Amino acid sequence: MEPLKKTLDALMFGLAGKKAGSPVVGPEQWLKKALTKKELQHIKVKYFSKGILGLSVDSSAWLYILSLKKEDLLNKLKQESPVVKNINLRIGEI
Repeated sequence: MEPLKKTLDALMFGLAGKKAGSPVVGPEQWLKKALTKKELQHIKVKYFSKGILGLSVDSSAWLYILSLKKEDLLNKLKQESPVVKNINLRIGEI
C-alpha cells in the first residue's frame, strides 16, 4: 500500500508542477498574499477549475467591495500563478 501512496503523491506533485517534498501552493495561499486579513475573513475558496477561481462571499456588501477590486485581485493572483484566468464571486456560506 505504501508504494501506491508514494506513486499517487508523486503524480499529484507532478501535475501541480512541484517537486515531491515541496509545499503545495494553491488558491488559499495565493489569496493570503493578495488580500488583507479582514478581506480573507469574509471569503472562502469553493473551487478552482480550468483557470477559474470560485469564491464564496458572506454578504452582499463584501460581494460589492470585492467586485470593485476584482481586476486588481485578478492581476495579483496572475502574478502568483499564471494559470488563474478569472474569478467568480458569489454569495454563500463560508
